[in-house]
Amino acid sequence: RSNVKFHDGSVFRAEDVVFSVNRAKDPASAIRAYAVALGEPKSLDAMTIEFNLAQFNPIFLEHLSLVQIMNKAWSEKNNAAKPQDFKNKEDKFTATNANGTGPYMLVSRQPDVRTIFKRNANWWGKFDGNVQDVIFSPVKSDATRSAALISGELDFVLDPVPQDLPKLRSGSTKIIEGIENRIVFIGMDQARDELLYSNVKGKNPFKDVRVRRAMYQAIDIESMRTRLMRGQSIPTGAITPSPLGNFNDAEIERRLPFDLNRAKALMAEAGYAQGFEVTLDCPNNRYINDEEICIALSAMWSQIGIKIKLNAQPRAIYFPKAEKLDVSLFMLGWGGAITDAETTLTPILRNRGEAGVGYYNWGNVKNAKLDELAAASSKEADPAKREQLIKAALREHNEQVHHIPLHRQVIPWAMRTNVEAVHRADNWLEWRWVTVK
Repeated sequence: RSNVKFHDGSVFRAEDVVFSVNRAKDPASAIRAYAVALGEPKSLDAMTIEFNLAQFNPIFLEHLSLVQIMNKAWSEKNNAAKPQDFKNKEDKFTATNANGTGPYMLVSRQPDVRTIFKRNANWWGKFDGNVQDVIFSPVKSDATRSAALISGELDFVLDPVPQDLPKLRSGSTKIIEGIENRIVFIGMDQARDELLYSNVKGKNPFKDVRVRRAMYQAIDIESMRTRLMRGQSIPTGAITPSPLGNFNDAEIERRLPFDLNRAKALMAEAGYAQGFEVTLDCPNNRYINDEEICIALSAMWSQIGIKIKLNAQPRAIYFPKAEKLDVSLFMLGWGGAITDAETTLTPILRNRGEAGVGYYNWGNVKNAKLDELAAASSKEADPAKREQLIKAALREHNEQVHHIPLHRQVIPWAMRTNVEAVHRADNWLEWRWVTVK
């Protein structure tokens, strides 16, 4: 597209795309696996890029959509030629500054205080809404956040808590909702010979599939759905963010049944009839009711003798810790705009390797059969053959209980009645589609 400019007025060129794709391949990049899958980009002229791939990529365009384009000159000028290393708590200019080509421009950013955006009058696209300015104000207290919306101090709340939804459905506020393309699950360290955070010495109970299955079958997912989540969750036995990822396969979607007696028997068979102690790492401000879910799981697992020490932390602390594999038992959610299984298979389910493969495999699971099937699906050009490879990989994952799936989130958005917004399954609020009457 011609005549596109960055927010600082510089012209958007093919060299910026090449730079951004190669930048995203850096070891510090959280989307490295996706960028590597794009092959080698080459600028043919100011408006044209050629991508040379080492192998066929069945979701090339989806991968490309995940690399947001940065201005090469601006990045180099501001020491941002490489991505910020969150894992090692690096702090770069890009943490509080931005220079994109989109419909809104960053005015100022104060993390955990306030972030302000204004409409980009020179944007190339069309505005369907009337929002001129956006002020993002983090409000950590659930009760305070809801009260501020009801009073009119806030116009929109992206993450209302389930227990406040009834009172937000009437009066001066309203709710729009839908299923998010996101799965919430529990992972376990299945690599170390001895867990980092457990009273079991000399061995790792999570290496035993009977222990993993016992923990799964000790979860009363229906009670969690109705009582804790207030109906705002869709329980599943699958690990993909959407059922589309497994082609709506009923077998893959089916959960292991809640069966406390069977869970206790499995623990006894594995040699842990008296249970054991272990730390559960959990974020407390990332997913809907994340800490509350971990508290509920702790109570359920206590019924089979597993005593949980809960370590719930803000996401800014939790994720760098988990990315270093400094966990024994952990919660993770996975999703976004892509429904294809590839963006689950390669970063989460495959063996940890080069170029970002298995980067989010925090349990360091090593399953040669699963890895081989997933790797083959990543380059299979025949859709029918690829479907069978994906299903086989997901069935192997479920059979071995490498993760314990919980549910897909339902995401309610709360707003004043004079606000009109378009709800999206990737939980992305598109400001140019918002109208305030």
